[in-house]
Amino acid sequence: MKFLDLAKIRYSSRSYKDKAVEKEKLYKILEAARIAPSAANRQPWHFIVIEEKNTLKELCTTYQKDWLHSAPMIIVCCGDHDSVWIRNRDNKDHLDVDLSISIDHMTLQAAELDLATCWICLFDVEKTKQIFKLPDNIEPIALLPIGYPADIVDKNRHDAKRKTIEEIVHFEKW
Repeated sequence: MKFLDLAKIRYSSRSYKDKAVEKEKLYKILEAARIAPSAANRQPWHFIVIEEKNTLKELCTTYQKDWLHSAPMIIVCCGDHDSVWIRNRDNKDHLDVDLSISIDHMTLQAAELDLATCWICLFDVEKTKQIFKLPDNIEPIALLPIGYPADIVDKNRHDAKRKTIEEIVHFEKW
């Protein structure tokens, strides 16, 4: 599959079938995260894979939308503040950037495997830290539900739902 075709089939699913994700597919998704680039190759990420029903139920209490309960698997994507690269000129911490790259790799790999995902960033971070007893240097950045989609998406939606190239690209000046 060509990259743009893959990128176009990836979407934020909010409805999943009651079907487990096969281990071989999970490991391909995790491998996609593992090989993602990061600033200064620090790889400041950790991923907690949740498939057990009781833990999924508890994790779902950190998010206010009921659709999350349909996900057969959620990956808690965490960043390690002790290993992140920080730009010395302005002290910009690249944790969110690095995690975003690795999460995007996972979403695209999942799409290639006919699985759906949805980035969740609006969740109770402190409660998530408590549930998993995370050390102070580890920050949950996003929740990533993964599963077989129960919904259908228009693969041609980008023409109507995305800005045009002319609206977002500037050559040589603003």
